Amino acid sequence: MDYILICLVSFFVAGLTFFSGFGLGTLLLPAFALFFSIETAIAATAAVHLAKNIFKAFLIGKSADKQLVLLFAIPAAIAAFIGAALLNVISQISFKFSYTLFDNTLFVTPVKLLIAILMIFFAFFEIIPHLRSKQIQKKYIPLGGILSGFFGGLSGHQGALRTAFLLRAGLDKKEFIGTIVLSAIIIDLSRLLVYGSTFLSSKLDIFFGDEIRGLIIAGTLCAFVGSAIGKYLLEKVTFKGIQVTVAAMLIILGTAIGAGFI
Repeated sequence: MDYILICLVSFFVAGLTFFSGFGLGTLLLPAFALFFSIETAIAATAAVHLAKNIFKAFLIGKSADKQLVLLFAIPAAIAAFIGAALLNVISQISFKFSYTLFDNTLFVTPVKLLIAILMIFFAFFEIIPHLRSKQIQKKYIPLGGILSGFFGGLSGHQGALRTAFLLRAGLDKKEFIGTIVLSAIIIDLSRLLVYGSTFLSSKLDIFFGDEIRGLIIAGTLCAFVGSAIGKYLLEKVTFKGIQVTVAAMLIILGTAIGAGFI
């Protein structure tokens, strides 16, 4: 059952999120968490996520705007490093809001609420017609990297904020996806370096277990297949279609985070 669930989630989500650049980690983490501790689930999800992005780089990385990658990803990686380090401190603070819905207690932290507002704010740029054509000037790209990197490192929702910003950078669909995936690799390495040296440092031995190692390999291979199918479908998708897809995912994810479901 565990292999079936992990493989199905990895395959379908990797394919569906090929265009948006985010969503695999958000949906794969709960799947791993059904069978392992949350620390193990975080580490396993991170391994599949990074491997999938490296594979995507082979598929479409050559289409990336390399100058934009450097302008965006380097400041974002530094900011993500700081945000992830701060997360280690904030995670020890218990300040949060709580409420009950259908006999379930949900928790909302100030950081999650802020991230949710940012996601929904960016989503409206893809929905409102006269805002859809607005583009971010190149001189503001590093600032966008800093903001998305910091809040992404702080919240763990790096991909959504990165996508929301780069969607406004004036790229065509192949440049957009290629730029996202190369930026993701650089930024994720920075973020994972901090996670690995802080709250995951005592959990590294989990990768030596046969069951978790097998699930990581299976999930990674299925994510590769899903990404390859997404690459094939790219030729049939318009950039407007990508904008609408991203907007819908930002609103859904932002609402779920803001409401405490994630």
